[in-house]
Amino acid sequence: MTTKRVTMQKIKDILRLTFEAKLSIRKIAHCLNLSVGAISKYLTRAKAAGLGWPLPEELTDQELALKLQPPRVPPEAQSFPEPDFNQMHSELSRKGMTLQLLWQEYAEIHPDGHYSYSRFTVLYRQWNGKKKLSMRQVHIAGEKLFVDYCGPTMEVVNPDTAEVRTAQIFVAVLGASSYTFAEATWSQKLPDWIGSHVRAFHFYGGVPEIVVPDNLKSAVSKACRYDPDLNPTYQQLSEYYSVAIIPARPYKPKDKSKAEVGVQIVERWIMMRLRKQLFFTLASLNQAIVFLLDDLNRRPFKKRPNSRLEEFELLDKPALKPLPESPYEYREIKKVRVHPDYHVEYDNHYYSVPYQLVKQALMLHAGVNTVVVFHQNKQVAVHPRAYSYGHTTDSNHMAKAHKKHQEWSPQRFTKWASDIGEYTTLVVEHQLTSRAHPEHGYRACLGLLSLIKKYDEKRLEDACKRAYQIKAMTYKSIASILSKSLDKIPLENNHTDIQTTLPFDHDNVRGPDYYTH
Repeated sequence: MTTKRVTMQKIKDILRLTFEAKLSIRKIAHCLNLSVGAISKYLTRAKAAGLGWPLPEELTDQELALKLQPPRVPPEAQSFPEPDFNQMHSELSRKGMTLQLLWQEYAEIHPDGHYSYSRFTVLYRQWNGKKKLSMRQVHIAGEKLFVDYCGPTMEVVNPDTAEVRTAQIFVAVLGASSYTFAEATWSQKLPDWIGSHVRAFHFYGGVPEIVVPDNLKSAVSKACRYDPDLNPTYQQLSEYYSVAIIPARPYKPKDKSKAEVGVQIVERWIMMRLRKQLFFTLASLNQAIVFLLDDLNRRPFKKRPNSRLEEFELLDKPALKPLPESPYEYREIKKVRVHPDYHVEYDNHYYSVPYQLVKQALMLHAGVNTVVVFHQNKQVAVHPRAYSYGHTTDSNHMAKAHKKHQEWSPQRFTKWASDIGEYTTLVVEHQLTSRAHPEHGYRACLGLLSLIKKYDEKRLEDACKRAYQIKAMTYKSIASILSKSLDKIPLENNHTDIQTTLPFDHDNVRGPDYYTH
């Protein structure tokens, strides 16, 4: 039986939680769902390789794997006598009997070959099945923060249109004190989810060791009972605040009992008290929540002394880790693949990367102002964030053959068009002048140029004339006219004089004289 190799991300988390978060091996094992032995093994290899945290920027994932995950040598198939687990199980009911002693007796009976003790215990547990243990959870001060959303929502009415929009209620509860944070957001999507975490950490004035979310999509990319995959942006948040994230296991309500109780209390003591009030903005709703949240946290417990606030001051607050100097800035992280034109797509805009990375899978980090692209954790491109359709291209990313596009200019296009005909010139000038920047029309002009390879210059001129007359001077329209041979059919009773003012005449149109200066 072979075991699954630990991923590079989890190896990095082992180093980060050891050297930066200062967690014990057992806590790291619980956070990452790994054995104590596996973590000790990787820490020993890291020490031998002289690695700590943070890792050197020039170290790639492949180089890290060679240092900490040497290639496996497949073991030779071996056959050992099978232990009598049925009898051993009966022996274990005796007071003082241990698996260690039973293994030693098994090894003595089979001196020529037997299972190791670790393999012996694995086989026994497989035979016996896993025991389901139920125990009261004991929460350590400053250790866990439970987060979730309320089921019900709150209504916000647009005063201008009377449109009713629902707001989600985010809840965070500290394990030891039950000190509660709540706020309203428009959605449970990733930006709101991350933002609520940042505001919760600053509400508490510190960071816990562990955050326990539910398995909602914004937190977990792939839900799994034993080894869930965190959303990459959520993972980056955990690294920024040096906090471990352990999603609650599906169908295991005890894993998030604190959150469920906190949600119920917020629903009863905040949402129900606000149910008759009318809110016109999200900000006004949050102001009302802040007022009632303070009352909730100061309210004495029913079955024990103190309040949530008093318990927080006494237990959790002194144990929380300090906040970073500045709050986390949201970045959406997604995997992208490089198109054949060495661009990657994000939010309907295309950003260039080095042409050598064509067809490679990269990681894109999109912030408010910038888009940064990484290959194997190395930054390969950075661009200003664009919020409209188009292309952002760094000429340094081009192959030499592609740099010929940079040699084109408005003067060169208009000169080429004038050699073909007057209507072709009008179409090209329209492509260059009807856009915010002439460069945005280069692709369409190059498309017109390519039509000559299939159709002659006369047909292109006739197609441009028809396109001009019907006010459809786009590359697609002209290509369609040629493909359907409409350029050969005269347009009756719709002739437009060539000197007629363009229908696109406005303050932003430069005109052909602009390029002669």
